[in-house]
Amino acid sequence: MDSLIAASARALAAGDALGALKRVALRDDPPALALRGIAMAQLGEHPRARELLRRAARGFGAHEELARARCVVAEAEVAMAMRELGGSPRALAAAAATLEAHADRANALQARLIAARQLLLLGRLEAARAALAPLDVRDLPPALEAVAELTAMELALRSLHVGPARAALARAQAAADRARVPALSAEVAEARAALDRPAARRLVAGGQEALRLDEVAALRASDALVVDACRRGVGAGGAWRPLARRPVLFALARALAEAWPGDVDREALIAYAFNTRHPDETLRARLRVEIGRLRALVAAEAGIEATARGFALRPRDAREVVVLAPPIDGEQASLVALLSDGAAWSTSALALALDASQRTVQRALAELEAEGRVRAIGRARAQRWLAPPLAGFTTILLLPAALPIE
Repeated sequence: MDSLIAASARALAAGDALGALKRVALRDDPPALALRGIAMAQLGEHPRARELLRRAARGFGAHEELARARCVVAEAEVAMAMRELGGSPRALAAAAATLEAHADRANALQARLIAARQLLLLGRLEAARAALAPLDVRDLPPALEAVAELTAMELALRSLHVGPARAALARAQAAADRARVPALSAEVAEARAALDRPAARRLVAGGQEALRLDEVAALRASDALVVDACRRGVGAGGAWRPLARRPVLFALARALAEAWPGDVDREALIAYAFNTRHPDETLRARLRVEIGRLRALVAAEAGIEATARGFALRPRDAREVVVLAPPIDGEQASLVALLSDGAAWSTSALALALDASQRTVQRALAELEAEGRVRAIGRARAQRWLAPPLAGFTTILLLPAALPIE
């Protein structure tokens, strides 16, 4: 490695992308192309970064498999920053194996971390947990240790394990302090601030109460019957009944919970659950069927009693009924939460993360764009979507699979 390449690599490790570029900007040999690509990625020029990294990978000879593997890892990180999440994980896994075989622990761990972070973006928490479990960050560069701990913190938060999340954040802070990379320190500071921001609203008589993540976790662990509109389910203690794919049942559960200890008129329930103001006998019969399904689903935690005017929720064991509402209203709250992370998302990546069809996502984006809540950049296959940051609260509970489904 010549002196300019070594100096550029040291500048990149310290977070000085411009300093790295100054040293190799006029060179087109594969090592310089790779460093230029990483520098451009740090500056946010992701399409150009990917092009340079691909050129570098092609330029390395057949005997330089270690260098090619490093390019694959760098390109995978660029793809994640561009929110291109639909690629095969095999190339990244093969690169990690090559790096481990050549005793390049730092870059091998980087590859494993990228895979875990991609799984987190897609809401696949159990797979992300399995990917993180065997990783050992001891005796590695502090910047990489900080990224690993931040990933562990996000996984814990999205599973509502606030204590382990705080412990991981403390370790990330210590590592970031040793690394002295401003962008990394800013990321740690933002993660710390998210813990203290409101994450949900508890609906109470005549108003609402903002709750932090630790307060939400304590409420869900209590004996209260919680109707959670963030993750669309019903829980009590350790039990959790997911209703995200059964919107009518969740609408009925929420309407009954908001009226507790009173009842809800049948016509009001029909209007709320079936989105119509003109009930007929068919809808009244359907209401009885859906109430029967909900009654069977929550039988261990509550009963649903027919009254003269409608139905009422009757929790068992004198449980309190609590309704948790998301920090922002609307059917597209999860979509807005994904877009507000500062990255530009493709429609296909959003569909993967939300487990929805691209057509469904496209319709939702069109509605949000008409309301001025999101904007598109680029055209055709290069089109990406952005939303302004959501200030004043954290969107953890709105992200895919933010809560465990048991």
